[in-house]
Amino acid sequence: MSHTPHELAEEFPEHVAKMSELKVSDAHFAKLFEAYHEVNRAVHRAETNVEPIEQLAEVEMRKKRSVLKDEIASYLNS
Repeated sequence: MSHTPHELAEEFPEHVAKMSELKVSDAHFAKLFEAYHEVNRAVHRAETNVEPIEQLAEVEMRKKRSVLKDEIASYLNS
């Protein structure tokens, strides 16, 4: 199994317990969490040429991942 970089537990190791709690208690956070993982895995598949896509589409996915990560970070730091 290959390692997918930028997983949330890797990005925010100090908040793993809080993320687990929020996934259960906050529906909006759970949607953000799932959306982040979907985009992150798609970016990883594109970067590793498992599912190659156009450069512009890959850049847009990275931007979306960044926006989701920022929103998740604001949840975790509040």
